[in-house]
Amino acid sequence: MSSPAPTYDLVLLLDQGAEESTRAKIVADSRDAISARGELLRHDEWGGRALTYPIAHKSTAEYHLLQFHASTPALLHDLDRTLRITDGIVRFRIVKLKPGTPPAPHMQGGEVSSQARPEADAAPALAES
Repeated sequence: MSSPAPTYDLVLLLDQGAEESTRAKIVADSRDAISARGELLRHDEWGGRALTYPIAHKSTAEYHLLQFHASTPALLHDLDRTLRITDGIVRFRIVKLKPGTPPAPHMQGGEVSSQARPEADAAPALAES
């Protein structure tokens, strides 16, 4: 019996100064590469958000989260290489998730959707200070 393929998060920060068609092509190419040699689990568009600190003289970026299973390490290598040399990407990060990691929250307009996180209702509330 083989273990299930690991789950990965790919977070893309795209240059909002780039044309919409360029940003859409980057996301579509990433989705296609993942689908060709893995399984795309979810794609969340988090929209334009302010960066914590400027990166390459940019203070905002368009965020995307792609969660996927990688069937081969070659997929990760190819994604890394392609995203490093693609214009229009401010930053990206591929992270292997540990088993049992809760799902990422659904972001809507920069806010976490409480209806998408039923476990938030069951968890005890923390006192705000």
